[in-house]
Amino acid sequence: MKKIIQVALGIVTGIGGFLEIGSVTTSAQAGAAFGYQLIWALVVGVLCLSFLVEMSGRFAAVSKHTVVDGLRDRFGFGFFSIVLGAVVLVVLMVLMAEIGGIALALELATGIGFPWWALPVALVGWLLMWKTNFDVIENGSSILGLLTLCFAIAVHRLHPDWSAVTHGALPSMPADNKSQYWFICVSILGASITPYLMYFYSAGAVEDKWDKSYLTVNKIIAFGGMAFGGLLSIAVLVIAAKVLHPQGVKIEKFDQMANMMLVPFPRWGRALFAGSLGITCLGAALEIALAISYMFGEGLGWNSSENSAPIREARFSLVYTIVLIIAATPLLFGADPLKVTNMAMALTSATLPLAIVPFLILMNDASYLGESTNGIVGNSVVVIIMLMSFILAVVSIPLQLAGGG
Repeated sequence: MKKIIQVALGIVTGIGGFLEIGSVTTSAQAGAAFGYQLIWALVVGVLCLSFLVEMSGRFAAVSKHTVVDGLRDRFGFGFFSIVLGAVVLVVLMVLMAEIGGIALALELATGIGFPWWALPVALVGWLLMWKTNFDVIENGSSILGLLTLCFAIAVHRLHPDWSAVTHGALPSMPADNKSQYWFICVSILGASITPYLMYFYSAGAVEDKWDKSYLTVNKIIAFGGMAFGGLLSIAVLVIAAKVLHPQGVKIEKFDQMANMMLVPFPRWGRALFAGSLGITCLGAALEIALAISYMFGEGLGWNSSENSAPIREARFSLVYTIVLIIAATPLLFGADPLKVTNMAMALTSATLPLAIVPFLILMNDASYLGESTNGIVGNSVVVIIMLMSFILAVVSIPLQLAGGG
């Protein structure tokens, strides 16, 4: 019964694992600019993330170590510190975007400018981590995230051309604006394939004391949960394609994304969008702050557990306190969350090779995984991800200048 409950909660957790400010923003921009043409990028992102999450859970269940533990032990502290530094710098920008998303949701709800909400949001996030445990944070925010099913209901009410939607799952080139097309594609993949989620997921599996009996549960959660969140991201793209694309709207403000929900929900559209954005961004912000704390704690050999009293895990708690303050500060001075999100997603793409190449080596190390090392399918998928991430690393920043600016 316990495992059945964990499967159900794990699939729901896929909403917070996939649908957050990066996915909402890039999906809406893709739909508004190119209709259904970029659905394929979301499909690829869901598939890639599902495999990576399954592998990180398998690694934790079999080896009883987190991915961060494995990286440090397998490659040494010197190489690990390079990975840690690069990933943390980018993830801090993503955390800033998530806090900005919550603040913008509150601005939509109250009319009070988002900079005023930056510190209160950071404080609430800190209190949740300080006063609660891992299960409350992971499952509580995910259950609240069921509000995002409003995106699926909105698609049903809009009656899109399903043949066109299906056709969007196959890659195709636009007639013009090719640089913007590829930049949004890069951003979608950067929003989907997030290294911090692998680290957070494996840390959660260790916290919950997973063993080999959880391998089937892990597969169901990884593929079912990420597919659940991915389908809701596709729903956001379809809404934007149906409502904004025919009007030629270029998304430059979150107001435009909120207003697109007024077509399927004339009375409650803005409130539903604000609530969905705020809840998913809160869940993602908590996961990111904890992921950074786990990375430092496990990498430096500290006691690291969200389930223990903060006073017993003082350095672990200090890390998430500091990163919340750092991420919230630029928003106080009016940093644009939409621009921060776009840049953060592109930079995430640029750091993927650094995170994924050593992860592939780790997943084929029998000293950790025994007979549970990657098979041909798993290795092939990760190799494809590596090649894709290398290309994204080369093109992401030039595309930001040429098409995303």
